[in-house]
Amino acid sequence: QVQLVESGGDLVQPGGSLRLSCAASGIFFNTYAMGWYRQAPGKQRELVAQITSGGRTNYADSVKGRFTISRDNAKNTAYLQMNSLKPEDTAVYYCRAEQLIRDYWGQGTQVTVSS
Repeated sequence: QVQLVESGGDLVQPGGSLRLSCAASGIFFNTYAMGWYRQAPGKQRELVAQITSGGRTNYADSVKGRFTISRDNAKNTAYLQMNSLKPEDTAVYYCRAEQLIRDYWGQGTQVTVSS
């Protein structure tokens, strides 16, 4: 049974930081690209950051220079370090494990940026 479990979401003030974690089980983690997506109320889900099985990364323009995606294959866990958070970063953040012919999603974790 495949499970992706996100954690680390919270209420934080503008300018603050959070680190999200995505713990995977039931897959050969190091063969999957891992991605973080977010969905704000009334908006479509969007890609935030992705890291390939080989460690290459890409980011949405809106988070470049503020967010960092990483992975620890020994722990089957992906991370999203979020710095300089803005109110517009408020959303439910989802983790995705992706291969060419299959993908899996986590249940999401809420990030709220507000004073």
